[in-house]
Amino acid sequence: MIKDYLKERRSWILLFCATQLLTIFIAYIDSTIPVMQILYVVFLSVIIFIIFLVFRYKKETRFYQSLEEWAHDLDLTDMAVSESPFEKIIEKSIINQTEQLKEDNSRNRILFEQEKDELLSWIHEVKTPLTAMHLMIDRIDDEKIKAQLKHEWLRIHLLLDQQLHQKRLPFMENDLFIEELELQHVIFNEIKGLQSWCIQKGIGVDVDLEVSKVLSDGKWLAFIIRQLLTNAIKYSERTDIVIKSFQKQELHCLEVQDFGRGIDPKDLPRIFDKGFTSTTHHQDHTATGMGLFLAKKAAQPLLIKIDVHSKLGEGTTFTLTFPKRNDFNQITGM
Repeated sequence: MIKDYLKERRSWILLFCATQLLTIFIAYIDSTIPVMQILYVVFLSVIIFIIFLVFRYKKETRFYQSLEEWAHDLDLTDMAVSESPFEKIIEKSIINQTEQLKEDNSRNRILFEQEKDELLSWIHEVKTPLTAMHLMIDRIDDEKIKAQLKHEWLRIHLLLDQQLHQKRLPFMENDLFIEELELQHVIFNEIKGLQSWCIQKGIGVDVDLEVSKVLSDGKWLAFIIRQLLTNAIKYSERTDIVIKSFQKQELHCLEVQDFGRGIDPKDLPRIFDKGFTSTTHHQDHTATGMGLFLAKKAAQPLLIKIDVHSKLGEGTTFTLTFPKRNDFNQITGM
């Protein structure tokens, strides 16, 4: 702030220095003016000017320092009171803009809530004909057509499920209920839901659970596992998916491993980015780039760490590391 203040008052300082140099120059060329007395006066002037600058620095920068430290959260209580006319102009402008932003934020929040409620209502309404469609598909005698229709039905169901959880994510903390879960129950339910897709692609699932119970939210953990499984099935063909749990340094881990096409090393840092699909298979129109993004977002409030290891052409392994029991003290749903 001192450097900025000196830059702001540079013209004052240059004017003062020029005035003092002019006084010394006049005393030098005019023999009737005693040079030593002029130098003494200049010295006193410099001291007074420095004291003046220090005083003005503290007075003039207090308001601007409060602006610099302002958290920009639309709360003006921490902002210093303006004193000079220019500070009052700035303060008035900030207050007006803040009030306008608050109004816009409130209006946008209401619109967002309305849109979310309408979309959630629409998704729930669509689920009714989807359920009826599933029952109709089960009555089809042609097994080949039945399998194709079930696959397309499952794709629609999973896309709706993604959209539903995406809209719920911003309010996820209000919906958490942390409890001890049976991993086998959660995993087998998800495998059962994806069974027709696995059969169509000739994919088997091998489950080995050394750790049988974890602390988490059942609904959101199931969603995360669902995204990892759909990702594994989508990019695998006639291979097995291995799901296993184990304990590592007092932490419980769940591993989902596939032997599909793998991920290019240059893509690994971006796979959890919203909308990112792949640079290797960029023309794959079936990928939405949302599954892993939503899984990562859902894992954060649950304090679950997701690690990924992959080799191109060999497969991908996702590892979920669950927190200790004490780590859940910050979650109000516990």
